Amino acid sequence: MEAEEEVEKINIIAENLRESEVGDQGVGLFGSEKSPPGTWKHKCASYVLALRPWSFSASLTPVALGSALAYRSQGTLNPGLLVGSAVTVLAVHGAGNLVNTYYDFSKGIDHKKSDDRTLVDRILEPQDVVRFGVFLYTLGCISAACLYCLSTLKLEHLALIYFGGLSSSFLYTGGIGFKYVALGDVVILITFGPLAVMFAYAVQVGYLSVLPFLYAVPLALSTEAILHSNNTRDMESDQQAGIVTLAILIGPTLSYVLYNTLLFLPYLIFCVLATRYTISMALPLLTIPMAFSLERQFRSQSFVKIPQRTAKLNLLLGLFYVFAILLAPPGSLPKL
Repeated sequence: MEAEEEVEKINIIAENLRESEVGDQGVGLFGSEKSPPGTWKHKCASYVLALRPWSFSASLTPVALGSALAYRSQGTLNPGLLVGSAVTVLAVHGAGNLVNTYYDFSKGIDHKKSDDRTLVDRILEPQDVVRFGVFLYTLGCISAACLYCLSTLKLEHLALIYFGGLSSSFLYTGGIGFKYVALGDVVILITFGPLAVMFAYAVQVGYLSVLPFLYAVPLALSTEAILHSNNTRDMESDQQAGIVTLAILIGPTLSYVLYNTLLFLPYLIFCVLATRYTISMALPLLTIPMAFSLERQFRSQSFVKIPQRTAKLNLLLGLFYVFAILLAPPGSLPKL
């Protein structure tokens, strides 16, 4: 009798476990339904994950800044050109992320403990990443062509900025592979700073100017902090893979110093602008507590999610910077 009761208990437990497994397959986070592998929803989610959308602040904020500068300079803003600029820059940025994923995997840099495991965990196949990258580069080219039709910017100027950014996004890890020879920081600093701001500004006003380069400096420094935190976190695995980054060249101590410089120098610039020109430029200073929190995390060498947190700071800093420019009284800022 006792043996029969024990068998019955085991059967009940096994049935509950099976029901639990079925429930786990059908339910995702916060009780939402999760698509099983192989469905189109699961495939789309995999493609979005491969794009690393948390990093898109590095391309969206420069577009917003360039457009805000154009508005302050001209007094008008074309919403269509703003959207077109955002789509173009996002497409190139996303394609660049996919190129990075492909080459890091093919060179054996990505592994099970890497932040990007799109190919390591076979979330997507290499040919899927290649096809998606080609699609995004094509989308960027089509969007840039539409911008040429809508903007008064000369074709050679538009092509110079656009293909300069496209080439940089590919050559960061593809072809020459600037990332692998300690030049990736320079590429990112230029591409997702002055170049992206210049692109959005020039499309709106119809000509090139040195103005966006000057105003892009605080945002470019903040964007570079994202990459540097990522490279510092991956120092050990990058060394094992035989590649060289700036973080590896200067070591942990100077990497900490450089990260703090990239993090806090923009605030120094905003303080100067706020005290000398207009108080609205003090708005980005509201994000200083986040910067100190990141400094403490970096100092403790707890690098989990620090690139994502730095990207969040970059987004908020950029948005407050844009609002500060829009709220500045006419003529209060240099050349605006």
